[in-house]
Amino acid sequence: MRLKLYALLLLLSAHLAYAQVQSEINPPSNIKSIIFKGSTDDQFPVVNLGDPIYLEFDDLLANEQDYYYKIVHCDYDWTPSSLLKSQFLNGLDNERIVDYENSYSTLQPYSNYKLTIPNDNTRLKVSGNFLLEIYNSYNELQFSRRFIVYEDLVNVGGVVKRSRDFTYLNEKQVVQFTINTNQIKLVNPNKEVKVTIIQNYQWPTAITNISPQFNMGTELVYKYDKETSFFGGNEYFNFDTKDLRAPSSSISRIELAELYNHYLFTDYYRYDRPYTYYPDVNGDFVIRTLQGDDSSREAEYSYVHFTLPYTDKIGLNDVFIFGKYNNYTLDEENKMTYNENTGNMEAVIKMKQGFYNYKYVMKNDKGVIDMNTISGNFHFTENSYLILVYYRNFGDIYDSIIGVGSANSSTITN
Repeated sequence: MRLKLYALLLLLSAHLAYAQVQSEINPPSNIKSIIFKGSTDDQFPVVNLGDPIYLEFDDLLANEQDYYYKIVHCDYDWTPSSLLKSQFLNGLDNERIVDYENSYSTLQPYSNYKLTIPNDNTRLKVSGNFLLEIYNSYNELQFSRRFIVYEDLVNVGGVVKRSRDFTYLNEKQVVQFTINTNQIKLVNPNKEVKVTIIQNYQWPTAITNISPQFNMGTELVYKYDKETSFFGGNEYFNFDTKDLRAPSSSISRIELAELYNHYLFTDYYRYDRPYTYYPDVNGDFVIRTLQGDDSSREAEYSYVHFTLPYTDKIGLNDVFIFGKYNNYTLDEENKMTYNENTGNMEAVIKMKQGFYNYKYVMKNDKGVIDMNTISGNFHFTENSYLILVYYRNFGDIYDSIIGVGSANSSTITN
């Protein structure tokens, strides 16, 4: 009896461990410049079933070590689904990435790896949430990234409105949308359909578990105000190092040591300044170089120096450089330190040549992240929104994605 109980507890604990939410794991310091996209310029792949996704990354160890990929299918809440590998994959995963080359004539040597799915070994059979995991030859997880595969079965129309909450009238944006389900017969939409809304492709601020406000025939209507609202934030700062030797409007000077050093102009606080539209890519980055034709393996790495004046607004909070270049991670590498001689917060980050968006965010000693105190927060800010529509019919064992919608605040209305 005790043996049976012990076995049952082991089985239950294994199931609970497997059912944990699959978050994105960030890589060790030798892996840089992870690019993971579909055929468009979105910050992570959101592709129709059968369309390709592309992964690219650099290993600064430059020893041509082997990397392998695995794929996990997840439900709406990002816990692993009940599907077997054979039920969501044609072929195999846990395959080696065979497309890699070493850098050419760069001061910083690196190996550049590329992966495309589907390929000769792996094809996806169903839609839904997916996690791509990259392992080394010792079967140690190096990093993971989320991606979305959908089937175009419903029409999603979205708009961005100004908040009606007077407390946040000048700070928040509200996403309102409708879902036309004329190809799918719904019995209980509140149970069968789930929605996720993502601002600028950043999962931590996604809004989930939104039920339809009401139904109109084959239309599900979501015209909430508070429930689907996001802080507007502000446009990102940017710099461009595509030309290693040429200063620009963002780069004050360049020095050459073991690597190039790009010193950015000292940035400023924008919370107390009027909003000014400045085109950005909502936190993303693009690798490019003028020193060669193949930016994947001819772009150089350089040390980029960031500077922000210290004020009482920061207090004892930690300040971080924030952007897609490291998947919006707040870690020691992009944490700023106080320079007593200059009175500034400073950071130095090794980054590949290209065009980068970034901003400054704070985190207090309780781990609470303040996204907008330094940059400011405005309802005019241009933000993109992604609306994912999930579906699970009675008897289904996984959540599929039956439609994707988008909206942009550049056309915001009252």
